[in-house]
Parts: sequence; structure tokens; C-alpha cells
Amino acid sequence: MTDFSWYSEPFRPEGGSVAEGIRKQLGRPDLDLLTILVRESAQNSWDARLVDHGGPVDYRIDLRTVGPAHRTIWRELLSKGAPLPAHLPLREALNRPTIRLMSISDRGTSGLGGPTRADKAVTKDLDFVSFVRNIGAPRDRALGGGTYGFGKGIFYRVSKPGTILLHTRCRVDGRLETRLIGCALWENYITEDATGERPYTGRHWWGDTSGDVVEPLIGDAADMMAKRLGLEAFAPGETGTTVVMLDPSLEGREPTKAADYLAETIAWHLWPKMLDAASGAPAMRFSVTCDGIEHPVPDPRETRPLNLFVAAYEKMKGQQRKRLKCHRPKKDLGDLGLVKRVVPPFEATDASRMAGIENMVHHVCLMRPAELVVTYRPGPKPPSEFQSYAGVFRGVDEMDEVYAAAEPPTHDAWNPQSLEHPARTFVNTTFLRISDELNGLLELGGNVRPGAANIALGAASARFASLLGGTWGTGGATDYGKPGDTRTPPTDFDTRPRDTEPTGPSAGGGAQAGVGPVVPPEGTLGTGGDTGLGGEGDRDPAASGPGTGGNDFGETGAGAAGRGAGVGPVRRPRVEYVSEPYLDERSEAAVLIQEFRLPVPGAQRVGIDLAVAITGAGRESEPPLGAAMPGLVGWEDEAGNLFGTPTYVIEGGDGAIWRAVVRPAPDTMTEIEVLVEAVNR
Repeated sequence: MTDFSWYSEPFRPEGGSVAEGIRKQLGRPDLDLLTILVRESAQNSWDARLVDHGGPVDYRIDLRTVGPAHRTIWRELLSKGAPLPAHLPLREALNRPTIRLMSISDRGTSGLGGPTRADKAVTKDLDFVSFVRNIGAPRDRALGGGTYGFGKGIFYRVSKPGTILLHTRCRVDGRLETRLIGCALWENYITEDATGERPYTGRHWWGDTSGDVVEPLIGDAADMMAKRLGLEAFAPGETGTTVVMLDPSLEGREPTKAADYLAETIAWHLWPKMLDAASGAPAMRFSVTCDGIEHPVPDPRETRPLNLFVAAYEKMKGQQRKRLKCHRPKKDLGDLGLVKRVVPPFEATDASRMAGIENMVHHVCLMRPAELVVTYRPGPKPPSEFQSYAGVFRGVDEMDEVYAAAEPPTHDAWNPQSLEHPARTFVNTTFLRISDELNGLLELGGNVRPGAANIALGAASARFASLLGGTWGTGGATDYGKPGDTRTPPTDFDTRPRDTEPTGPSAGGGAQAGVGPVVPPEGTLGTGGDTGLGGEGDRDPAASGPGTGGNDFGETGAGAAGRGAGVGPVRRPRVEYVSEPYLDERSEAAVLIQEFRLPVPGAQRVGIDLAVAITGAGRESEPPLGAAMPGLVGWEDEAGNLFGTPTYVIEGGDGAIWRAVVRPAPDTMTEIEVLVEAVNR
């Protein structure tokens, strides 16, 4: 006959494991309890997956309040034989007006099978005793996410009274078997009985106490008890495990806020398992509910900035991956994928901060072959807040034991200092190779023309995010002139004779009759991808410094007279950039603005040279088939009049500030140069 009650473990003459030691084996991690709970429980679920299941592992977190119909039953059943509140605060939790539970369930997994006693001489299928009885048992699945069984301590730490229920179904000798047992960890204590004072370990179990050791309720008894407690029954033929934590610590959050946080934490730490595999389905499916209301888990492919890591992961899996190697001793380390984008800063959340990422991504996600996030390792910050990069590194199978040995119990870092040679060398070299690749990624690599400076834009208003389709940002290369500097006009700007009148508006900078402000093309304008702004400024090879000799003046005498300049030195027209390029808005469309002056007196025609800068591959002035290119919207004077002609004649020398208004191409780095040439009257 089943006789269920609590059993408290006394110390044996040869000693035993103390509850406090088990609870503290996670140490003092940087991550909070809920994040560790998600990471550790998901690793357990992944390691317990059924290889021949043919579908994803279903992982679910449920926060709920015990309903009135079950509240009395919980108090009655789980108080039976419970230790005094001074030794385990379970009774206090059960006697509160509201009993809250947090359940973590997995399906498509093997459940906690194998023997229920630790003294059985078996060497495999030890899931039940590894979770319920033993401490620190090594993993028995190759390339699993976990290493040693310390992670189960997080379930007891999340429960305020240190009490959990395990409801599992597994296969035993080919048949399905349901098991239900309660476990508690608190503190060791001494109590007095008929034989005198006796010490206890602080470990407790709730279940069938009819034998010499407490056993789980099994079969019909387990199903019946689960029904009385209101636990979800297993479907026919279904296996898996549900861990119920009594009175969970939500770290100061309301239950609904905690559910949102858990959902986002799943996305940040388990996103590789959410991506479609070769079968067309994700490796794991995740859900979070609070009192029956679904709290959606963000899709990493559609969520900034996780989508950057997804892109890096796809590179790591594809032809663009980089195999990192150690040369002495010779060893393959793993594969790396990197992406660089120009995107607006994102607003950090509690979950992103816990992952170590604020409003800017410059990190590499480290993974072992199990493809569970270990950590986001920061790299050097890009020069602009609008530039971000993300990487994914996955160790090769042969290195799994090395990287696993470098992890603390929480599996959230690789610590080479804890390893011996050559393992320490392999991990240190991994970090060195990643740093080398990041340094190469951050180099501009030839996409700025000679004479241009690499100047990143400062802050631009985040309000443009709503105007832009896809990602956007600024950065790039601009050569800023100084008073007295010269700029040789490119020969391809205007090949007409110098005395030819320009077409379009007349010189002077004011609005010409019949020419009004030009409205930019309709639609949202994006600058996404790797966008930068800049312009070329090849300087006179003979220049020796600002405002000197041939640096300021062109031809003299007859040569100059031939150009209608009269006798004496003639200063060449040049462009003086006023500020860094910036994003602005015209007619509800986002545009790029380059402000400039023409410091040399006289009529001058301005034009524009626009190109797309390609990282590491120069520049493109002609669009690929089907691709967009940046375009000139027009020339804007200080009064805000916009003139939409390819070239425009301006009277220089009066200090007026003009603006080149540019429509950027989506998902590109836009390179801008304002061109100028003299116009003879």
C-alpha cells in the first residue's frame, strides 16, 4: 500500500551531502536566477531529447496561481509529514492566501527514467537518480549542453521554500511509466527525538515512504495524485518532465512582467534553437504563459538586434564561414561568422542587459556544438554609435570537451585560466583568432577613395526609425576643407567650354522665376545596411599648406586671360564642408544632408558625385541589376528653397551655407562628394 509523506534525511555515520552546499554550487553568478533557470532547464531539456522523435522539443514555462478547487488539497497533501517551519519554510508557503507555482515542462524528451534508487549497479539511463538523488554526476550524452549536475540547484533556489515537484513519464523496459516525487533543499539542522539530538542534512523527499527509502509515486498512483493537485496530464504515448517550483521568486516583478521577461530571456539565450533546421522545423519550440495568457517569445529573425546574430549564424553555417585554427599545437577550433551593419541604437531591456548588451552590438556569441548560447563576448566598439557588428562562433565537435571544461557550473563563460596545457592554449587562441577577425572587420578596407578621411557621423535623431524601411544608419568618409585649402575639380564634372552658359537656374543662389521648391520623390527613404556618408577631396600634389602659393591660386597671365579671368592670380573654386553629414527629413521622407560653403568669390556651378561604398571592395557608381543607387534630391539655400536640378550655379564668397540633399539607397554605405567649377559670365 502506498503511504505518501515527507522524509527528512539524517546524517549517516560516514557523512553526506549538506543541502546548503548543493544550493550554493552555482556560486555567485553574474546572471540573475530567472536567466540561469531558463538556461539550465533548457539545457536539460535539450540533452533529454528523443533522437527518433522526428519533431522539435517542446519547452514551456507556466506561471499560475493554484485555484480554489485545489488550494486545500495542496495544503493537505504537501503538509503531511513536512518538517517544522524552522527547518523548512514549506508550511508557511502553503498557508498563504495565494499559492503561486512556476512550472517548466518539456515534451519530446525521454523523461526521468532509469532506476529510482542510487544503489543500483547500472552505468546508463541514470536520469532519475542523477536529478533526484546524486550530486555532480557527469553527463552521459555526447555533445550535450550540460556538463555536471549542478544546474538542478537553480530549481531549488528559485523556489522560496526550496521545494519542487517532479512529474515525469518515461519508458521502463519498453513500457510507459509515470512518476511523481517531491524534493526540498534548505539547511542542515539538529533536532531532538527519543534517542537524543540528531543532525539532518537539510535534504527532504515527498513520496512513497512505505519502504526503506522514499520512492516516487508510480503509475496509477502518480496519475491520480497529479490529477488531485491539478497538474497537467501526459497525452497518450507522450514522455517528458514537468518541474513545479512552489512559491517562485520573481525577483521583484509582477507575474505578468516576469512572464514577459522570461519570454525575452528565452529569445536572448536560446535563439539558435528557434531557427529552422534542415527538416524545416526548429529544434525547439518555446512558450510562456501566465495564468493561462500567452506571452509570446520574440522571433529572433524579426527582433533587433538578435537578427544580427541570426545573420552571423547563417554565415557561420554557410560558405562564408571562417574556420579558426590553432597552429601550435595544431588544432581546428571552430567556425566563425561575422556581419557588420549600420543600424540605429536600440533601447536596451532587462533581458539584453543581463546578456551583457546595452544599446550597441559589438559582440560574438560563443557556442559549443549543442548550439546553446554560452555568452556574448564583447569586442572593440565601432567608431560610430550607428555601426554594429555581430558574430557567432561554434566550436568543432572535437573541441567540445575543452570548451565544456572551461565553463563554470552556470555554463555562461569560457575561463581558460581554469585549464591545463594544451586546453588553456586552445581557448586562449580561440579568443585571439576572434579578435584578429574583428580587427579586420572594423578596417574600412578600401571603400573610401584616395584623399578622403574616415569620419563617422555623430548622433542623429532616432525619430527617423519610423520613416525607414529596414535597418539604417550613418557613418562614412568626408573630407572637410579648411579656409584657404584648394580642391582641383574632377575633369569629368563638366566637359563643356568654360564660357558656355550653364543650363538650369541662373547664378546667384536665389530662387529663379518659375523654379519653386522641389518635393522629394514619394515613399519612405531608407539608408539601411552599412550606410556611411562622405566625399572625396583629392588635394593638389603641389600643396604645401593652407593659403600658400599654388595651393590657393591657379593660372596667371595669358593662361588665365584665356579663361576670362583677367591678368593676375585666380583662385580655384573649392568646396568647404561646414559639418558632418546628417540625417534629416523632407516631405516625410528621410534624406542625407551635406552642408557646404563656396569660399571663393564668383559664379560657380556645383554638382554631385554619389556612389555606394562596398566594404573591402571599393565603390560602385553604377547600380547592379535591380539595385537602387543614391540620388540627388536638390540644392537647398539658407532660406529653405530647394532646387531640384542636377547642377546649380551659386555665387560664391558670401559665406552662405548651402545643403546638398541626397536620397540614400537602402542597405548601403552612401559616399557623397560635392563638385564645383568656375562659370564665366
